[in-house]
Amino acid sequence: MPEFFLELFSEEIPARMQMHGAVSLGDLCAKCLGSLDYADEKIFYGPRRIAVRATIASETASSIFEARGPRDTAPEAALAGFLGKYAAKREDVVLADGYYLLRREIPAAPAATILADVLPDALAKFSWPKAMRWGQGGEFSWVRPLRRIVCLLDGAIIPIRLGPITAGNETEGHRNIMPSALFVSSCADWQEKLRAHHVIADPKERRDKIVRGITEQAAVHGLTVAMDNSLTDEVAGLVEWPVALSGRIDEHFMDLPPEVRELSMKINQRYFALRNASGNPAPYFAFVANLEAPDGGAAIIAGNERVLRARLSDARHFWDIDLKTPLNELLPKLEKITFHAKIGSQRQRADRIAGLARQIAENLGATGHQAEQAEWAGRLCKADLVTGMVGEFPELQGVMGGYYAEKNPHGWDGALVGPAIRTHYQPKGPSDDVPAGTIAVSVALADKLDTLREFFAAGERPSGSGDPYALRRAALGVIRIVLENNLRLSLNDFLDEDNDLFNFVIERLRVKLRGEGKRFDVLDAVFAVNAEGDLVRLMKRVEALGGMLATEDGQNLLSAYRRAANILKIEDAKDGPHNAAGLSQNFETSEEAALFEKIGSVQEVTLRYFRAEDDAAAMRNFAALRPVTDNFFQRVTVNDKNPDLRRNRLALLARLRDTMHQIADFSKIEG
Repeated sequence: MPEFFLELFSEEIPARMQMHGAVSLGDLCAKCLGSLDYADEKIFYGPRRIAVRATIASETASSIFEARGPRDTAPEAALAGFLGKYAAKREDVVLADGYYLLRREIPAAPAATILADVLPDALAKFSWPKAMRWGQGGEFSWVRPLRRIVCLLDGAIIPIRLGPITAGNETEGHRNIMPSALFVSSCADWQEKLRAHHVIADPKERRDKIVRGITEQAAVHGLTVAMDNSLTDEVAGLVEWPVALSGRIDEHFMDLPPEVRELSMKINQRYFALRNASGNPAPYFAFVANLEAPDGGAAIIAGNERVLRARLSDARHFWDIDLKTPLNELLPKLEKITFHAKIGSQRQRADRIAGLARQIAENLGATGHQAEQAEWAGRLCKADLVTGMVGEFPELQGVMGGYYAEKNPHGWDGALVGPAIRTHYQPKGPSDDVPAGTIAVSVALADKLDTLREFFAAGERPSGSGDPYALRRAALGVIRIVLENNLRLSLNDFLDEDNDLFNFVIERLRVKLRGEGKRFDVLDAVFAVNAEGDLVRLMKRVEALGGMLATEDGQNLLSAYRRAANILKIEDAKDGPHNAAGLSQNFETSEEAALFEKIGSVQEVTLRYFRAEDDAAAMRNFAALRPVTDNFFQRVTVNDKNPDLRRNRLALLARLRDTMHQIADFSKIEG
């Protein structure tokens, strides 16, 4: 099949937009060229171009178009309107089953004609996250000024026009090394000639070369790279011909917090941090140039070292100035920073977090000293918002407060308070670690619980997909901190008895389980009858019930429950309710008596296991109901003709249902 190739060459495209643009271009072509059996697509993207290659048919298949018109008895005007709609003549229609029928043969159309017809309009509507108007009169918009278009069908030019540019077969190589025009005849020829002119078109190949290059540079010094995928992706979008180099960091800056050094390198310069054999920061960095320098990169390295030296000198200045003022002396400045108009200042927030952190620590069994340090950490955790370093690098809030609390204690224990402040924003995402240790988890929980409580109280709750204050993330953070640290506490004690808020947290737990491929219906079943705030206890029961339901006994017991519940639902509608209160022990059959006795013994033993928190044993014991329920349903007719027997058997089923509801609401179990 013929090869279709399209390249859109422009000024530099922001790295974060390149993949989106190429994927969108591929989707656009697939949609426009579907009638040509569009297939085998491959997309390309880089600093100055997005491109797509695919195979298409040489022509569209011929087809028959039919449209049914008005009845043969309709007024002449109706037929005239129908003919006008399709630009048809009277002789183009025939009568079929009492209707006028227009039938046309649509001949095959060459692929070149289709491309010329559909691509210009489709590309003119191409959407970028941000675009700019340019050209004479600013009549055309693109992410950056468009310079060239290559549009080929099996090597032949399809001269589509986009804005002021008409497609040809010319592209360009590396801007600084070989910027002259290149004539290409296919996608393979395009890649080969670009490579010869110092451009790697394939984004994966370019990225792999970056990773390989910086790894080799690190190895020269006996080091490894602190790999950062997002930075690697960004750099791959900044260079066309990646050449990895490495430079040295002045020892004078190595006593700065590593986060300060590495964030400055990443944000400002796109450098990669290196590590020694112990995993500690090394006084070197790796970076990627966009060309091979004749001096082996010596001048480029020297220039980058000089720039980094200036950046880190600024960071050193902020560090030294900030350390002169203890964090507690910065608290008055927090009074001037509004956290939220309905909630108050950052100082008020810090005071609330302090009290809540102490309460949580005490609830977790902290000593008096630990509880006091948790309170200190809570009160100081937002103080670094007014420091010079966080003003320069907002990403370091919390982190810098931890260092300042540790380096310059003023009435608190820096070794305890510093780490707690440093980790109190964690976890920030699903791959982020959670804080550990009584003081750290107390402050992190207090921060997130205060956020949830205050925004819910202010009526600022998430709605639909909107969550401007990241309350869903805060709730998930609470869940992860509690579960991953196995914290035995009741969240209800810290949520101001707000049932809506507690249900919001449980909903996030449900979403978490669903995302992990686990059975959230079991959570619903347990929570329906046991809405306690101890998430650890709740999840142990959920896991135990899930384990029981995975067994044959568990599945059969679930079936018995459903059978009992369905019978009761039907019979209650007739003359109910039927409940266990009216149950008589004068049973007609041994199967009834056996079920009654087993329910009683299972209930007693199961509750004893639950009180001992041996949930697995409780569920195994509960599954012992299975044989007697099987025998009951196999041998006993519930809806007996004798009304007294019927009522008593329905009451027995009600007792079975109610007993099972002490474990979970089995009606919420799916499948």
